[in-house]
Amino acid sequence: MKTCKYILIVALIFLYYLDSKSQPYTDLNELTGVSIKAYYSPGNEERARKIVERCERTIEYVNGLVRFKPKVSLFILNPEHWKKYATFPVYGMPHYPDSARLIIASEDNDFWKSFIPPLDQVPSDLANQIRKAYTSGDGTLSMMAFFDLLALHELGHGFHEQAGLKMQRLWMQELFCNIMLHTYIAEKEPENLPALEVFPEMVVAGGITGYSFTTLADFEKRYDNMDPKNYGWYQ
Repeated sequence: MKTCKYILIVALIFLYYLDSKSQPYTDLNELTGVSIKAYYSPGNEERARKIVERCERTIEYVNGLVRFKPKVSLFILNPEHWKKYATFPVYGMPHYPDSARLIIASEDNDFWKSFIPPLDQVPSDLANQIRKAYTSGDGTLSMMAFFDLLALHELGHGFHEQAGLKMQRLWMQELFCNIMLHTYIAEKEPENLPALEVFPEMVVAGGITGYSFTTLADFEKRYDNMDPKNYGWYQ
């Protein structure tokens, strides 16, 4: 009888272990029908699928060039879950909390909006480009279109880090990721080039007033220790 009890206890422990492994993020939903492991905050399935499928296409495209695929899990999170799973304190900045998990915001947010200048203070032709590229479905300006593309930049880090590509400078690895992002969009989604290109034009047009760091030497020293908007200016 005791032997049977011991077997039953071991079996229950084993089943609990399997269940915990198959459902590691119980407060998130797992996206199905995709090749990348992906989790999202409830209520964001449509947005999560759009992001994940674009990441799939990007990985396949770059793999065709370099014959390498990074292993990555995507997390499309609302502000509440961001606090739990993200390591970047400001909601909205795509990032890796470790070498294999990529965190992406599921909602528009104040960080994205902070980059939009008063349109009456920029040249009229640039203001028109901003309206065309970043007007959302409800008629308001939103930088979501750009920051969704920035997730592909983060995928670039997965390529060079997991493949062991040696970067002599931090700015070089950021440039690598931006080139990868731009190449994919130009080749496979040219209709989204305005969403990718108008944002940096807009930021550069604003000058460097208000930014504490603007040199490559500063970037190397302050890479992990600068204001998020200043870091965004470098990008």
